[in-house]
Amino acid sequence: MTVSTTSRHTALHDRHAALGASFTDFGGWDMPLKYGSELTEHRAVRSAAGLFDLSHMGEVRVSGPDAGTFLNTALVGNLAGVAVGRAKYSLLCTPEGGIVDDLITYRLAEDEFLVVPNAGNAATVVAALRERAAGFDVVVADESAETSLVAVQGPAAEAILLGLVPAAEHGAVTELKYYAAGTVTVAGTPVLLARTGYTGEDGFELYVPDAQAGALWDALLAAGREHGLVPCGLASRDSLRLEAGMPLYGQELTRDVTPFEAGLGPVVSFKKTEDFVGRAALEARRAEGVARTLVGLRGRGRRSARSHYPVLAGGRPVGEVTSGAPSPTLGHPVALAYVETAFAEPGTVLEVDLRGKPEAFDVVPLPFYRRQQ
Repeated sequence: MTVSTTSRHTALHDRHAALGASFTDFGGWDMPLKYGSELTEHRAVRSAAGLFDLSHMGEVRVSGPDAGTFLNTALVGNLAGVAVGRAKYSLLCTPEGGIVDDLITYRLAEDEFLVVPNAGNAATVVAALRERAAGFDVVVADESAETSLVAVQGPAAEAILLGLVPAAEHGAVTELKYYAAGTVTVAGTPVLLARTGYTGEDGFELYVPDAQAGALWDALLAAGREHGLVPCGLASRDSLRLEAGMPLYGQELTRDVTPFEAGLGPVVSFKKTEDFVGRAALEARRAEGVARTLVGLRGRGRRSARSHYPVLAGGRPVGEVTSGAPSPTLGHPVALAYVETAFAEPGTVLEVDLRGKPEAFDVVPLPFYRRQQ
């Protein structure tokens, strides 16, 4: 087990250490990479359930009479149109249209939202929101330091939660829609329960104050044991999200990438009236089209592509891999890559330079894996 002496610790760090976790720095946090076998953890989420500590993520509460209008100017999506109790995936962009972060925003009340940025971008997002809040009647409160987030992901996630929720509140769990959230009592603790996740499976994310995180983690771990739940680290989370075709900030998404290149054009709302940051640049990019596109690649052989490996067509570089790994669920290598738009059509055969040896990969539709409903 390796433990960083410089990274920040979540409220659950001691529990991860007691479970024998290997740690890694992620976004300035000392996070569990895996507890034993990342393959076992990956397969548990696909077949049963996994328990993740995601407390390194940010939590930013935006409240006030202008909250909806303000977020419509700060983010590219139409947050003012989100119903109370629902959530929306959106992007914070630069004036030039580059992606500062991708995030989920929950509407908790008419004048109150919870914005959840990625770990390494939390401080940047808070600073940008506060700067963009000038002139609006809103309060931007960074609650990241006192909030924990744990996730239960997998086919057994709902059954595990129902074992910890009072019978009178079972409907609040079973009837909770995808990308919706509400307050539910779990193991005696009121939590903000969201039906969201980053694995491609059904699952829930639970927000609680740091002081209640340990007891909640212990209760979920105990209740999940009979369902096959195991604690999971960032290694399995990465392979799961890759199979589900979900982008990772810093790899698929950066300030040098616009939503249209990343396949996230539908996330941008040009119908809303607000002049959101990046609107003019994104309107121009939409009109002119993009030179490169994010695609899925399926390997024909056994070797996996990795980040930054060149993608070739006829021996000529036409792109670059952003993420790649063997797919435990599908049994073949998968990768995400930016390629010249002329080579982005599914069915196109390309090659990836695997350290000097080109191997064939097929362009395929995303996601690679889709769970059965």
